[in-house]
Amino acid sequence: MSDVNAVSFTILLVLFILVTLIGFAAARWRRADSMQHLDEWGLGGRSFGTFVSWFLLGGDLYTAYTFIAVPALIYGVGAAGFFAVPYTIMVFPIVFVFAPRLWSVCRQHGYVTPADFVRGRYGSRGLALAVAATGILATMPYIALQLVGIESVLTVLGLGSSSNSFLKDLPLLIAFVVLAAYTFLSGLRAPALTAFVKDILIYVTVIVAIVYIPARVGGWTHIFNHAATHLASVNPKTGKPFGALITPPAGEWAYATLALGSALALFMYPHAITGVLATARRNVIRRNMAILPAYSLVLGLIALLGYMALASPAVNAGVKAGGGNAQLAVPLLFEHIFPSWFAGIGYAAIVIGALVPAAIMSIAAANLFTRNIYREFFHRGASPAQETRVAQVVSLVVKAGALVFVLALSKSFAINLQLLGGVWILQTFPSIVAGLYTRWFHRWALLAGWAAAMIWGTIVAYRQPVPGVPGSHFGTSTAVVPVLGHTAYIAVTAFVLNLVVALVLTVVFRALRLRDGADETEPADYSADPVDAPAPVPVRSAS
Repeated sequence: MSDVNAVSFTILLVLFILVTLIGFAAARWRRADSMQHLDEWGLGGRSFGTFVSWFLLGGDLYTAYTFIAVPALIYGVGAAGFFAVPYTIMVFPIVFVFAPRLWSVCRQHGYVTPADFVRGRYGSRGLALAVAATGILATMPYIALQLVGIESVLTVLGLGSSSNSFLKDLPLLIAFVVLAAYTFLSGLRAPALTAFVKDILIYVTVIVAIVYIPARVGGWTHIFNHAATHLASVNPKTGKPFGALITPPAGEWAYATLALGSALALFMYPHAITGVLATARRNVIRRNMAILPAYSLVLGLIALLGYMALASPAVNAGVKAGGGNAQLAVPLLFEHIFPSWFAGIGYAAIVIGALVPAAIMSIAAANLFTRNIYREFFHRGASPAQETRVAQVVSLVVKAGALVFVLALSKSFAINLQLLGGVWILQTFPSIVAGLYTRWFHRWALLAGWAAAMIWGTIVAYRQPVPGVPGSHFGTSTAVVPVLGHTAYIAVTAFVLNLVVALVLTVVFRALRLRDGADETEPADYSADPVDAPAPVPVRSAS
């Protein structure tokens, strides 16, 4: 991996420059009179139709880490990694039901973030702060892992193998600076336009890979036979089989809860909600929820790359030489199987597939900080222009923090910490989704349920060691459920605890007649489709 393939690198560089130019040009696309408003910078003017939104949401939800991590998990453990496929099928019917209601009430009141909605619905600054802080916390390692995806490509290309630490990290630093610059200037319009290139590259790469690679590694029969043999062999680190080609009965609870919990959590992430709020109409959301499952088909094909990598001796040798880092499996597969020019296209699909969601994530995190921390607690009279300037700066800080995260910490720690993202973000589901349908829950009960689940889930996740590494932490996302004795996704068990605490305390607080916050929304707000009038800017009371 020390020699740079000039052809692959040139293709990657040309496509990277193309996306950079599109990112800067996006500032003039559908340009408003002023970009100094979060509706414009942070939500693209709330104007995206079905076509643009489909690419934006696809680019937002299907990240470079998906391209790298899902095949890597299947490369390492087999069938368990396929939980990502059913979860992306389940999520869209769920979102089809509640997302139009969220869009309507946010459009009516000028809400930019989910925490804005929680603040307005429950009249609780504390609960809104909890939702905002959770969103930022869960997003940070997610952004970092987009950069890890880029780094895996640079490593295989030979650009990350210099003995000089600065030169080794220079390509990643350059990619970060370019991403930061066009996001700062163009806001959400930049990833909306660059998502077109990203999605086209991924579709082309996957279609070619699924046809071309099996013929080069011995065919599908050989691929599955080899995977079954390898996964059934004993892992010397754990003394147990590496995995299985079919999920065994003992793993069914873990598989099912991982799929369900991930489906419930996905659209709680700030970047996913940002993509929804940027649409122009309620019907745009419904259409997208109906056609976005096309990406699930592609995800299933991407997952099979893990089995293809197992069938390639050159890939296995490269992963071993890389310290057993399974994230290198897909880039190595491209390097050893594809012609150099098409390997460059595959690398570009991964790198650009990291830049698009990283941009949206940093914008979403910046919106949360600006609206629900800076404006709410530090400058309540901030003008739209001041809010936008703060969000632009914070988006840079968020990306810088993610970059430091990647460069300063071990990659295994970064990956394991990301498992907490789902545990954390799912705990905002009761406040956001339940709030779209009922005001029955007491704001303090929701806050108590959130706190109990966050603390319990984090402690349980911390106690899980990396398989075969005693004394380590944050090693898996599953744990044995108390009383039931089944192994399940920690996020789901924490979510159940959250609901139980919120339900019980709501009954208690209602019985005690404790003061609840004021609701500034009306029933009609949840079905409104105010496309013609600009969204109002909410004015908060001092309560």
